[in-house]
Amino acid sequence: MSNPSSPLSAQAQAVLPKHVAVIMDGNGRWAKARNLPRVEGHRQGAESVKAIVRAAGELGIKYLTLYAFSVENWNRPKDEVDTLMKYLARYLKSEAGELDRNNVRLEVIGQIYRLPEAVQEQLRKTIAHLSRNNGLTLVLALSYGGRAEIVEAVRSIAGQVREGRLDPGEITEQTVAQHLYTRNIPDPDLLVRTSGEMRVSNFLLWQISYAEFVVTPTLWPDFRKAELCAAVEAYARRHRRFGGLQAGPNS
Repeated sequence: MSNPSSPLSAQAQAVLPKHVAVIMDGNGRWAKARNLPRVEGHRQGAESVKAIVRAAGELGIKYLTLYAFSVENWNRPKDEVDTLMKYLARYLKSEAGELDRNNVRLEVIGQIYRLPEAVQEQLRKTIAHLSRNNGLTLVLALSYGGRAEIVEAVRSIAGQVREGRLDPGEITEQTVAQHLYTRNIPDPDLLVRTSGEMRVSNFLLWQISYAEFVVTPTLWPDFRKAELCAAVEAYARRHRRFGGLQAGPNS
């Protein structure tokens, strides 16, 4: 039964995506268009993170994965990387209380060992603090790369084969999935990319096989609840076939 107070249509409420993944893009362009330093774009982008996490929980979305920092981002200027790490640590510390009040649980995926130790420690504290919550699961992709994730999974599987614990003939898609960072997280139903760029940028390459894509020209610092709702409405109008011929919206 639809909720008349929801900003979503009855159709969108009926086929609400369980897992929404977002490639947050456009902070630099947002700042440049306003003759501001890039750091200001990242600061405003952090405000969008707060707004979208809150909105996803209000809409009833169960999983929200945000592409916060890629393995390629380590190649950016050191001062910009340092600023991003500072904003990450600040977000975790300042928002833990609100996340807890909103029943949000936190998970992280990626090469976490590459993050500054202070950030790793703050992540551990925040994850533990929110571990008993059962509402929205916020997944932060940090120092993440889709290819690197698959390589790590292959190495782990190869190790089991070498040790005689796994028969190569028994390796299936499920075997690979169980060795990914996202082993306990369902695949995304909807992938949203801001800033209008038409590429996946090495994000969740295995997991987005059957995700619906919505690309919006909106830059990430301007992305708020209304834009998230528009993406969900677009998703609701899709006919998901998963390679088959099922009929009907999102069937």
